[in-house]
Amino acid sequence: MDISDDGQRLDTQWDDVNNNVCGVVQDCRDAAPVAATFVRAGWSSRSSSWYGYEVEASWGQIELDPMETREVLLNGVIDPERLDDLAGLLSRFGLRFTLELYDDSGDLVREIQT
Repeated sequence: MDISDDGQRLDTQWDDVNNNVCGVVQDCRDAAPVAATFVRAGWSSRSSSWYGYEVEASWGQIELDPMETREVLLNGVIDPERLDDLAGLLSRFGLRFTLELYDDSGDLVREIQT
């Protein structure tokens, strides 16, 4: 996986927000192709562990970690109004996924599943 510094940094208004998005990309054993999807959409990417990646744009910062179940765990912070944009990005590249958006209290606000 190519690491890319080309994307924008997370907007500072999201610096103090707790993780508000989590999900799973299905039928994907490795996080690298998922990170590459974000890079093709203009996000930056960097290695965050042996097998994980952190992807970032001005409206989101997301950790991608492979699981033993042929899925990639996705969690981080996004602008809540951009959940559909995140879902569209994953859909555009043919990925099957589930996304959950939470509010500041940790209550589920919305779920998208393909």
